[in-house]
Amino acid sequence: MHFPAPLKSNSIKIMLLGSGELGKEVAIEAQRLGLEVIAVDRYPNAPAHQVAHESHVIDMQNSEEVLDLIRRVNPSYILPEIEAISIDALFAAEKEGYHVIPNAEAVNKTMNRKNIRRFAAEELGLKTSAYRFVTSFEALKEAAEALGFPCVVKPVMSSSGHGQSIVESEEDIQKAWEIAKKARGDSSELIVEEFVSFDYEITLLTARHEKQTLFCEPIGHEQKDGDYIFSWQPAFMTPEALEKAQEIAKKITDGLGGRGIFGVELFVKGDEVYFSEVSPRPHDTGMVTLITQSQSEFALHLRAVLGLPLDFTFFTPGASAAYKAKHESVTPVVHVDHKAFMSDSFVRIFGKPESHEGRRMAVLLTMAASESEALAKAKERIGYIGDSAVMRKSVETSIENEENENEESCVVKKVIKFIFG
Repeated sequence: MHFPAPLKSNSIKIMLLGSGELGKEVAIEAQRLGLEVIAVDRYPNAPAHQVAHESHVIDMQNSEEVLDLIRRVNPSYILPEIEAISIDALFAAEKEGYHVIPNAEAVNKTMNRKNIRRFAAEELGLKTSAYRFVTSFEALKEAAEALGFPCVVKPVMSSSGHGQSIVESEEDIQKAWEIAKKARGDSSELIVEEFVSFDYEITLLTARHEKQTLFCEPIGHEQKDGDYIFSWQPAFMTPEALEKAQEIAKKITDGLGGRGIFGVELFVKGDEVYFSEVSPRPHDTGMVTLITQSQSEFALHLRAVLGLPLDFTFFTPGASAAYKAKHESVTPVVHVDHKAFMSDSFVRIFGKPESHEGRRMAVLLTMAASESEALAKAKERIGYIGDSAVMRKSVETSIENEENENEESCVVKKVIKFIFG
């Protein structure tokens, strides 16, 4: 394959529709191959904007704005990195000859839980939990009672667990309705799922193009409020369960088609495997591959997009821990203790221009002889990361506790207040 220089008339242009922390890593990998990167998002100075050749801020749910920008940039490949994108614009772009990754129909199916669940369960015959779709509170109550408690309620269109909740009893239905309606994305319709009493859940990263399909080692993960907080690789699975997981991942990704990496989410109970969801792009739990593999999920995504060989080496068991902000700030500061920077761990700070409570701002990555040891390290060392409000409170408290506050400590206090407000 030929790799022309970026910013030339014959350059290979990668347009990222969505420029968060996952898009940033894709942009970095693209830069390593000399590709020209155009990063697009709904807000300025998004993480991928900071490492791209060109950046744009548009309403990505406005089909005219999206299509106009595509035509002006004329990208070689369009990589949707989030769900909140005008699907009409992607279909129109594809009809005009632009290469959408993996393809517009795959994006359409996966960005909407209704589409992908029906496709997986009804067209492909994959094993899933029982489910119903509802558009009113009364229908939600009926569905919850029919499926039984506990059950899971999610908007059909949302990302990173936003709007998701577990309904333990009839008393929780009203709260679940309110949580779902506050989610970003389209919450006009909800999916109510039977709660599968699974032993664990995994993400099976599956990279594919026309000539090859490849599976990464399974990734285990813990979630809170539907969003990942810890992941580890490899997740232990019996040979029978792993074989079934790979069969499901192959079937769903073949059904969707196209190029790229897919994050296939699965529930496992004993040797039985249930399909949950799939994302046609790098997965947040897959950030652990930055430390475990010779080719991270982001590098594999680019290789798949370009039709390059997908082979890689698994180096070491590892784990990741997400750091989420504790407060709102338009000038966020992530504080990392020196103890987080060890020979077997490192930190990636995303550089998001604003923080709010619960927003993912950084990730800590560790390696070890086993995944359980790596996870234990990640859970311990994520405590070495804090934000400015947490740091300010702890430092000011220590100063106030000094029995004899001397002139030097007064100066320190003034400096701290200057830095942290």
